[in-house]
Amino acid sequence: MDRVTLQFNNDNTVATVALNRPEKHNGVDWPMLKAVRTVQLKLPKHKTLRAVILKGEGPSFCAGLDVKSVMSNPKTAVVMYANLWLPMRNIFQSWSMGWRDLGVPVIAQIHGNCFGAGIQLALGADIRVCSTDSQLSILEAKWGLVPDMGGGALLRELLPVDVAKELTMTGRVLSGLQAKDLGLVTHAVENPDEKVQALVQEILTRSPDSVAASKFMLQRIFGIDEAAHLTQERRWQRRLLGFKNQRISVAKNSKQPAMPFAKRQIR
Repeated sequence: MDRVTLQFNNDNTVATVALNRPEKHNGVDWPMLKAVRTVQLKLPKHKTLRAVILKGEGPSFCAGLDVKSVMSNPKTAVVMYANLWLPMRNIFQSWSMGWRDLGVPVIAQIHGNCFGAGIQLALGADIRVCSTDSQLSILEAKWGLVPDMGGGALLRELLPVDVAKELTMTGRVLSGLQAKDLGLVTHAVENPDEKVQALVQEILTRSPDSVAASKFMLQRIFGIDEAAHLTQERRWQRRLLGFKNQRISVAKNSKQPAMPFAKRQIR
């Protein structure tokens, strides 16, 4: 089964990209990471493209990184750690940031769980539409980590720093309505599919050049030095991954929930 599917409407103006691991709530493994990057690089070749819809098959948009799948494969684990040392945007950061390179609007259609890597994927979209009963969380805190798939850079554009810190430090799970109130999503509605289709049709009435220029202009005005920020994500994740308190965080989710944390090492 393909980890990601790509479909076009009749006149090839709208692409629907769907994460396709429904039995795992679209948990992200290495094949899915590579498949998303392949799609991101393929879409610019379609010159008639005007909009992209990003969604998940099955009960959830994306439940986050499939930690067991990634870490159980020694080769994948080594590649994942090696990516933290690259001096440029890596494949994990392209997971979200790659959508910003497209000259068309990308709309994330969110339902069910949208955790960790899932919310970082959605943050890379230009517009986020979620169901009112969906659940969203910057869940990396649960594993003793920081969001390093572009999430840190993208949160800056959406949230005050105190709100971003609270959500990142706690990993709190939000309802769709709470996410809308905080500004994490653009719309929280009963029927996300209907809302997304209406948005796409509205965008199609506008000049494709105006739409592309608006996207790139506002990303540069609202954003910061992307390369510098992504470097910070990689730097701080290197200081956490595999160290004592990160390992304890993992243990607290499974075998030893009462295990106390060690003294803080980051000064």
